[in-house]
Amino acid sequence: MTRRTDAHPDLTRSDVRAPFFSTWRVGTPERQRQTVDAIARTWESRPWPAEDLHGYHVYTGHDGSTLLHHSQWASEQAYEAFVKTQRQERVDEIDTAVPGIERLGLGRYRRYRSATREDRAAAAVPGCIVIVDVEFEGPDPDRQRAWVDAVFEALESEPTPSPGGISAHFHLSTDGTRVLNYAEWESAQAHLDALAAPGDGVGSATPEWKRVHDWPGVRGGTVSRYDHVLGLVPR
Repeated sequence: MTRRTDAHPDLTRSDVRAPFFSTWRVGTPERQRQTVDAIARTWESRPWPAEDLHGYHVYTGHDGSTLLHHSQWASEQAYEAFVKTQRQERVDEIDTAVPGIERLGLGRYRRYRSATREDRAAAAVPGCIVIVDVEFEGPDPDRQRAWVDAVFEALESEPTPSPGGISAHFHLSTDGTRVLNYAEWESAQAHLDALAAPGDGVGSATPEWKRVHDWPGVRGGTVSRYDHVLGLVPR
């Protein structure tokens, strides 16, 4: 059966080889709440769909309009089997409860590298999830990895680490065009304070961070803040 949990996902699980992220636009904070309730009812009323699905988590965007979905699959093949046999009836039930949901696409990723600050490892449950989505000019897996490696060099040389940052988990899209950083912060305010500090974004004005920001082939990126509101796992 399906069990609800307040626990955040473990982004470093070795048995999650196909992490997926998707975004829905629902329009208002009230519709955010209604959609989360509809997702919970739909999933909890059915058996857990597959042994190879290790967790499904939903987040409300601080923009008051969007929902982020993160599913942890053992393989893409397991997800495709779910799509063929079970996904549509769940989508239909949710859409009946909350008509007009706009689904903005599914991103398929592989986790590449993670970093957790040792002094924050035992911190309380993250108060905010920050998703940094970086888009490149065309597919290039080597460029994806090189850019993330450059970010880690900047993080390691950072003279004044942001005090509210807990962890960062960098994922490479399977089509070679994007990097997604799932970052855990103590609070949304801690992230806002980090952005307001001297420098370009989160990070001091160092040569290492300048190299990251001026990386050739970066088309653009977005930064979005979310609250974890629903976790579903097998019972």
